[in-house]
Amino acid sequence: MGFSINTNASAMSALLNLNKSTRSLSEVQTRINTGLAVSSAKENAAVYSIAQKLRADLQGYTAVKQSLDRGISTVGIALAAAESISDLLINMKEKAVAAADEGIAAADRSAHNEDFTALRDQINIMIQNASFNETNLIDANAAKVKSITDAEASTHIEIDHQNLTLGGGNVTIATNGSIATQTAALAMVTTIKTSISNVNTVLTKFGAGARTLESQRVFADKISDSIEVGIGNLVDANMAKESARLQALQVKQQLGVQALSIANKEPQSILNLFGN
Repeated sequence: MGFSINTNASAMSALLNLNKSTRSLSEVQTRINTGLAVSSAKENAAVYSIAQKLRADLQGYTAVKQSLDRGISTVGIALAAAESISDLLINMKEKAVAAADEGIAAADRSAHNEDFTALRDQINIMIQNASFNETNLIDANAAKVKSITDAEASTHIEIDHQNLTLGGGNVTIATNGSIATQTAALAMVTTIKTSISNVNTVLTKFGAGARTLESQRVFADKISDSIEVGIGNLVDANMAKESARLQALQVKQQLGVQALSIANKEPQSILNLFGN
């Protein structure tokens, strides 16, 4: 091969290889720094596009879980209040049965009536406090729980409102209901029996709704986990493999620098042709 001071083919080849090693080293360092084998569309447009869609679905299921959590809390509070109201009705029935006894003194019936009235008024207090996130499933309004179940918000679980206010249809006791007389107490026993049956039906509905929401919440967690694993399989870097490549490329870069240095010295040998 002839000597030339204008063109150094060896240096050009060495520089080309050095630049290639440097680019590869930069790519590996990016993967190690980010933990991603595909961190942008220019690296792999198809895989990046799929990963972005899955990331959007994953964020959607974050909203799904938040919606289900709100529904679970709302129904949970309503269920707890309904159970307490059921307990109150049972205690009220005891007072009504006692007051319906013809053999008790008027003073005793009056005492039972006072207890009955106190228990009755507690129902309204419980209903007023059975609200979560401004939603009350057992008051006189018509609110309902509606929780989304998919990342497109196209499907829902609905839990209907159940009115447990006094005289509201389920609890058939009037707001001023009393057991002040034996006749009123007898009638109240029947009324309370109906109310207990109605509230038990409400408890069944709320209980079933709560189980449905909780099951869907568990399912949403499983879907989210599966999507997250899927994204990782697509774009996560193999850190052990990238670490080994990093060391190899660092050696190649060092050798490339040395090769370029040697190649750059070749033109100087032309001076030997002309002596001192």
